[in-house]
Amino acid sequence: MKFPKTHTLKEVADIIDSKYIGDPNFPVYGMNEIHVVEPGDIVFVDHPKYYDKALQSAATIILINKEVECPEGKALLVSDDPFRDFNKLTRHFRPFRATETAISLSAEIGEGTYIQPNCFIGNQVRIGKNCIIHSNVSIYDHTVIGDNVIIHAGAILGADAFYYKKRPEGFDQLISGGRVVIEDNVGIGALCTIDRGVTGDTTIGEGTKLDNQVHVGHDTVIGKKCLIAAQTGIAGCVKIMDEVTIWGQVGVISSITIGERAVVMAQSGITKSIEGDKTYFGTPADEAREKLKQYANVKKIPEILNKLK
Repeated sequence: MKFPKTHTLKEVADIIDSKYIGDPNFPVYGMNEIHVVEPGDIVFVDHPKYYDKALQSAATIILINKEVECPEGKALLVSDDPFRDFNKLTRHFRPFRATETAISLSAEIGEGTYIQPNCFIGNQVRIGKNCIIHSNVSIYDHTVIGDNVIIHAGAILGADAFYYKKRPEGFDQLISGGRVVIEDNVGIGALCTIDRGVTGDTTIGEGTKLDNQVHVGHDTVIGKKCLIAAQTGIAGCVKIMDEVTIWGQVGVISSITIGERAVVMAQSGITKSIEGDKTYFGTPADEAREKLKQYANVKKIPEILNKLK
């Protein structure tokens, strides 16, 4: 998430009331999670296990819970609770704004686009030309939709990321300040749910088609011309490359990559990154032919045991 204007390190430190290490005029352009950070971004880290990863990332401002040596060309924000203060920054730069109308006055809707009854279109939403938004669709703030997109009834775009920190008193939510971006010629089936990014974008690529009841987690990026069948659940921070086909009731774990033109057969569980141009099946998924051989061998076990007896 980029800020509306450049801020200084001291200005950001004042917002969260934290100590800083570095030039008080060090420029801050935005804030992001570790997997999407760029120079000028703030990233937070609150566990020693991940200190090096954060300090060596592309981020140039590290919100951290311990004074450590600051890498050259970077700056530190030292906080007793980086998770809490990252949320403070999200609230400050992208606060929740209620709207009193079904279609926000700040929404931009392109020529030839039809919006059916009982839809909600939030603040700063942009919808392109020649789209059809069917009834009871909810499109949260800052969502961007391209041209020639069809969204079927009951779909929800832009709900919060499923991202929590466990504390003694319960679960503390990491506030979502990102967006959903739907590119041109995408089809979204009935009752699909697409969560916005925590700070970045959850993206559905051009020409991709989602069947009914597909869930896409926060910060996931789906490539161009993919087909994803009903009741598939995709966790956060997944990269699905172009022309992938995923059949029904597939589950995909977070932070993995599915290669170009891969095919995942129904009811499979993807637990690690998989290569493109292959067909996969099973849980944990493996190349389909190999997995089917394994299942065939399992069926032979009773026969083998009887022979041993």
